[in-house]
Amino acid sequence: MRLADLEEVRGAQIRGDLIIDVREAHEYAQGHVHGAVNIPLPVLQNRIDEIPKQREVYVICQSGSRSITGATILHRAGIDAASVVGGTSGWQNAGFAVVA
Repeated sequence: MRLADLEEVRGAQIRGDLIIDVREAHEYAQGHVHGAVNIPLPVLQNRIDEIPKQREVYVICQSGSRSITGATILHRAGIDAASVVGGTSGWQNAGFAVVA
């Protein structure tokens, strides 16, 4: 598991790479990175088979705490996962748009 800064994740978003938002559905609905897939942290382990192992995955939450846990879960399952430093709050503070 590694950490990814917002600029790296912005590039990943533009490329269409997989971004997983591990916040609860109501948090995700309030605003998320365009293209991010919502898989709440409590169910991530149960949905691991939905996540491709052959490409890097970016895990985001609100501030960066839950994404570290999520990326660690994925990493232990053999998935190249990076936790997004600063989360969705940092994304918005950097001036990047979210969708609701």
